[in-house]
Amino acid sequence: MTSIALAEELLLLAYDDQTGKATGSRIGLDLGMSAAVLVDLALAGRIAYVNGNLVVNDPTPIGDPIADLVLAKAAADEPHTPAQWVQRLRHNLRNRVLQDLIARGVVRDVDETQMGHIHVHRYPTADPAYEAEIRKRLAEALITDAPPDERTAALATLLVATRMEPALRLPPEEAARAHDRLEQIANGAGFSGTVNIEDSIVRPSVALVVATLGRAIQAALGAPKTL
Repeated sequence: MTSIALAEELLLLAYDDQTGKATGSRIGLDLGMSAAVLVDLALAGRIAYVNGNLVVNDPTPIGDPIADLVLAKAAADEPHTPAQWVQRLRHNLRNRVLQDLIARGVVRDVDETQMGHIHVHRYPTADPAYEAEIRKRLAEALITDAPPDERTAALATLLVATRMEPALRLPPEEAARAHDRLEQIANGAGFSGTVNIEDSIVRPSVALVVATLGRAIQAALGAPKTL
């Protein structure tokens, strides 16, 4: 199966397959999807983290319409910090990603009219194969000690940063171990500051981008609530 964009992977994990409704923090998902677009560009060697900013080092399109639009804007604009980029990109990004998924038959748009005139949209799964592949990759990363590929390591890091771990739908007795493993993956990839970037399991250039985006998301979300 052809891989899909990281932003699409986050969205599919966050939306309930049957109800078609988003679960968890909406702002966390939006910030995570913004970061995911930038991570895809970093994985493709198009952007890098230089002197506190994300800069374009290759303006060649990667073939994804949303990522390519962001790349073109970044190439024509002045450099911005990771924190500035995730805030700039998150507005209307979710709707654009949903429309792309609808057009490709991955999710359905269920338009329900309430009170005679209020339209409420749900997006249940139409083709479960895409999400199944995502969850299979994550499950393999969680149950083995082998380092995952760059893309899966980045996805694991974004799940932690956005506090989307409940989207894994694990029973309580497994959730804590999964959290530890996700953090271990992030640390081993050099995304969390506890491992030297040069010792990262991914390319240092990618590790720098993901690490700074993860910190930007966590700063935007603030301290997690405690009971």
